[in-house]
Amino acid sequence: MKSNKIPARNEIPAKDKWNLTSLYMKDSEWEDDLALIPILADELLKFKGKLAESADSLRNSLDTYCRLQMVTETTGSYAFLLTAGDAEDNMNQDKYGRFMMTASAADTNTSFFIPEIQTIDENTLKEWIERPDFNDYKIFLTKLLRKKPYILSEKEERLLSLEGESGTTAQKTFSMLTNVDFDFGSVRTQEGLRPLTQSTWSSFMQNPDRDIRKKAYLKFYKTFDTHKNTIASLYAGSVNHDIFEARSRGYESARAMALYPDNVPESVYDNLVKTVRANLAPLHKYYAIRKELLGVKELRHYDMYVPLVKDVKKVTPYNDAVEIIRNALAPLGTDYTDTLCDGLLNGWADKYENKGKRSGAFSAGGYIGYPYILLNYKEDVLRDVFTMAHEGGHSMHSWFSVHSNPFMHYNYTIFEAEVASTFNEQLVFQYFMNNTTDKNLKNYLIAERAGDILATLYRQTMFAEFEHTAHSLVENGTPLTVEVLRTEYRKLLEAYFGPDVKFEKTSDLEGLRIPHFYNAYYVYKYATGISASLALAEKVTKGGEKERSDYFKFLRSGGSRYPIDSLKVAGVDMTSTAPVQAAVDTFASLVAQMENF
Repeated sequence: MKSNKIPARNEIPAKDKWNLTSLYMKDSEWEDDLALIPILADELLKFKGKLAESADSLRNSLDTYCRLQMVTETTGSYAFLLTAGDAEDNMNQDKYGRFMMTASAADTNTSFFIPEIQTIDENTLKEWIERPDFNDYKIFLTKLLRKKPYILSEKEERLLSLEGESGTTAQKTFSMLTNVDFDFGSVRTQEGLRPLTQSTWSSFMQNPDRDIRKKAYLKFYKTFDTHKNTIASLYAGSVNHDIFEARSRGYESARAMALYPDNVPESVYDNLVKTVRANLAPLHKYYAIRKELLGVKELRHYDMYVPLVKDVKKVTPYNDAVEIIRNALAPLGTDYTDTLCDGLLNGWADKYENKGKRSGAFSAGGYIGYPYILLNYKEDVLRDVFTMAHEGGHSMHSWFSVHSNPFMHYNYTIFEAEVASTFNEQLVFQYFMNNTTDKNLKNYLIAERAGDILATLYRQTMFAEFEHTAHSLVENGTPLTVEVLRTEYRKLLEAYFGPDVKFEKTSDLEGLRIPHFYNAYYVYKYATGISASLALAEKVTKGGEKERSDYFKFLRSGGSRYPIDSLKVAGVDMTSTAPVQAAVDTFASLVAQMENF
């Protein structure tokens, strides 16, 4: 689909948009379900104080709770997808706003439910959940029992629930300040004066003109420098809130609280950092090669993202990309590839850009309906083929999870989510490398793959180090001033980037502009995810039927196992350092190949 004009939503052919009728055939059905949410919440409220009376009482309440959660998920998915497709449509905005208000009210009215389950005698509850009629809730209840030491009284839980909205103030203010209020100005380019924004930042950093990159970089960070004390205060507020909640619930630390729900040992986090730290040499070599290939006397922070291999022209129409993915993922079998490719062609995917559409890409699968994929596919951008495979990996993970588990047990964790997606990317990379004789294209692919692993493994581990340092400082009595934050971040910049990179005075302000830091202890999952996926891709492509079968056991696990356990089923032990070491070895191999460019 080629056009210089961005079309309106109603100008996009139906075949190029996702088919939301797998959720609702018409809007009136959605309205009926939205109206059902408060009714189900009231039905659940009738069980208040009665959950411990009998197994039947608890099971009936769980049936109502399950139905409420399923209806809420489905109505929310429909409203969200409509808005993602066209946020400028007032009717879409109205639907999403009404859903949020309705769901929030239902959450508040039913906040008693989980704490009251926790008050049931533990031995009694364990006895009840062994009954056959509790099969669809057994894992859910077993996980609740594990959380019992950190669940507070009904009144305390309600207070924390009411505080939830204000607890996001730092995150929301940071987003509004940096995405809306900040004026970064403009930068003159070969095409004329272009606005510098959070959205255009990445394209400026990829501009082949080094002077343009430098001007954009200095102007961008000058704005952050002007507001550094405000942003540092916002981040400190977010960290303090994490610690407040952890201490309120009785966790030893904010990190312990963040990792506990997934049953991920803190040693996994420490092993990740330790292993990556011990393997900085290939990363430093990568930057030395980048410096040489760019032909610069000093490699600067604004030289990190400009492509190392130029003039790769490859046009891949959407349907051709689907066939590439079909062939690349052939080691997973035709059931997998036929399901995914049929979905990409028929209703799962929203393919192209339109006015008001959300940028980027995502997969948004629920228990009801297709595992939808948002794309902004461009046939002249090779990276978009990898993006399609990536999001397809998420959607197939959701597909297998839904078709293998009851509703209360189907949802897998973020820790697992990045495995299936980056697994697919690795197979597409291998397919391209095995099916092209174009040396320039191969060099491009090697450089891009090295950059991907760098960004996902090394960079996210550096971020993980920083946010753990920030939380530990506060937990040990050191307030987070702007100078403390900048000093700690600069130490990490110098350690990870090594001797060939020279930084500006404002470079350490990067630590104040990362949105993910407002969702504490999240970024490390990217690094563990790519480590697991690279190990699994190696097993599946070089192994036999057992290795493929084990991978599908992982995809089917959903929420039926804790993430460490589900990955062990697939043959990867994330409690050891082996997968991370294998990932850095893969990166080192790519860097070695880059020496021959």
